[in-house]
Amino acid sequence: MSRIRTAPPRYWLVALAVIFFFGLPTVMSSYLASEWSQALILAVAIMGLNILVGYSGQLSLGHGAFMALGAYTSAILVHRYKMDFLVTIPIAAVFTGLVGFLFGVPALRLSPLYLALATFALAVVTPSLIKRPDKLTGGVQGILVVQPDPPQVAGNAYSAVTGTVMTSDQWIYYVVLFCALILFWLAWNLARHRPGRAMRAIRDGEVAAAASGINVAGYKTLAFGISAFYAGTAGSLFALSTGFVSPDTFPVSLSIQLLVGAVVGGLASIPGPVLGAIVAYFLPIASSQWVPSQTWLPDQVTSTVKNAGPAVSYGAILILIMMFAPNGIVGLVKAGYTVLNRRLRGVSDPKSGQMPSDPETV
Repeated sequence: MSRIRTAPPRYWLVALAVIFFFGLPTVMSSYLASEWSQALILAVAIMGLNILVGYSGQLSLGHGAFMALGAYTSAILVHRYKMDFLVTIPIAAVFTGLVGFLFGVPALRLSPLYLALATFALAVVTPSLIKRPDKLTGGVQGILVVQPDPPQVAGNAYSAVTGTVMTSDQWIYYVVLFCALILFWLAWNLARHRPGRAMRAIRDGEVAAAASGINVAGYKTLAFGISAFYAGTAGSLFALSTGFVSPDTFPVSLSIQLLVGAVVGGLASIPGPVLGAIVAYFLPIASSQWVPSQTWLPDQVTSTVKNAGPAVSYGAILILIMMFAPNGIVGLVKAGYTVLNRRLRGVSDPKSGQMPSDPETV
């Protein structure tokens, strides 16, 4: 007798998450849609950093520099050469990926500590380097990017569903969401096949991976290139979303924000960058608004949050994550699900000395 196989629970969760993000702009203002666009852009950049840090084991503290390269590539092509912005997104992504791949070649000779310092130095000098060719990059003034209006087809479809007119921010949100879905699908396939397995083997032990016939140098530089490709895409989308780029848009704190998002969400996981990006983007905003309004808190706490800004929130959340969830939010959820599943199976089969078999394999 044939049996009907149902989709694993994780596929249903993915479907619900996609439906949630698609319907989000229909129930919020245009301003909030732009805020969520920024969070999704961070998720794309964090996914790229996750491939480098979580899967291949190479620490980078300068991914904000690759975002800046992608953003300025698109901004220059749009502003000076009048190219359509959607066309510049893959161009910026590929160009940044090539630069990241070339940067990964000399990085092979660096130990993890010196690699972190080298990428941190890259993030520090990037704003100064952007200011030098002022005729090309606009110098300290930056480049103004005109945001496109929604296409008529998309605007009509949106109006038919919601009864309201689609704004530019809502259209940009869907562009960002579309790019994020494609890139996350590519990352999922990468992690499931040979490149992902090879990167994890290198992360766990380079000597053992080399002895197994894995091209360590090739996969490590490939990880840098793919990671920079994601960061360049995120930078291009960032320029489209904000409509303006300048050297001050990409400070060192941006690279720290990306690393915090990767660690908080959970390294070497696909949903982790989304959760980490939401926390990394909205936590400073929420803390700066909520903490000063609490009269029961000491004045020293409220003044510290006001003056230090996101640094206090990032520091506090990192301490809590390292203490109670060293594998990030995804690791915490998986551990909770495993404990709950074992207890439920034990209650449902109390007389059996063995755990019941997995229903997906029955």
